[in-house]
Amino acid sequence: MLTLSALRPTHLGPDKLQPVTLDIEAGTCAAIMGPSGSGKSLILRAIADLDVSEGSVLLDGADRRSMTAPAWRSRVGYLAAEPGWWAETVAEHFLAWRETSETVRKLGFAEDCGDWPVQRLSTGERQRLGFARLLERNPRALLLDEPTSGLDQEAEESVEALIRGRLEAGNCALIVTHDEEQMHRLATRGYRLKDGRLHEVWRS
Repeated sequence: MLTLSALRPTHLGPDKLQPVTLDIEAGTCAAIMGPSGSGKSLILRAIADLDVSEGSVLLDGADRRSMTAPAWRSRVGYLAAEPGWWAETVAEHFLAWRETSETVRKLGFAEDCGDWPVQRLSTGERQRLGFARLLERNPRALLLDEPTSGLDQEAEESVEALIRGRLEAGNCALIVTHDEEQMHRLATRGYRLKDGRLHEVWRS
């Protein structure tokens, strides 16, 4: 279970984002919708300890403050809307490329894509491979910022299938999306962030 208690990035005033309190049980997904710039991504970044925040975050009862940032991020995996790339080829961004080949195949890539130069990747390909890179670390909680934006239907379905697989394995997920249908497909609870406050708008 991922538990947020009065979480708020400290660099934001209360008029921008009110403290967030939320429980996401193991095996479930919660979705956040809302206008661009409302603070959805900032909530994910605060959970992942990428931005300084007040309040508390617990995962399976373990407090984020009780461990180092790298240890926390090995348990709580954050996927930015535009994943970062720093090396020349795809495989150089993975811990063990051969071990993740099955995940990459499920996302629609050829086996030799590890040799591809990153520069040849489309935005959608970078997005899917960034997701595969996140899954390789096997985090207990997935923090996904628009993981399927700009993908075609087939690619979107492949990503969602892998998310469902992780949920069935007992992981939990918090997803930011602009797609209400996606919220209904993946989440058990849906929220809308408006005027700095998180409002529950749907529950399965």
